[in-house]
Amino acid sequence: MSMIEGYLTTKEVAEKLEVTVGRVRQMVADGQLPATKIGRDNFIKECDLKLVKDRKVGRPKGYSPKEKNEK
Repeated sequence: MSMIEGYLTTKEVAEKLEVTVGRVRQMVADGQLPATKIGRDNFIKECDLKLVKDRKVGRPKGYSPKEKNEK
């Protein structure tokens, strides 16, 4: 458990959402998941997990990394 009551570390959030720590960081950077930065670490309120719980997973339909790189 994180040191701050009511908050989770990015690793704990990743485990709860069954995604990678990098994906959690990306959700924070994209503004999908609010976080409090203390030092170099982000802390996320456990109650905020509901904001991304029902998110769509995977790449958008029709997305192709090859097409993106050709532009």
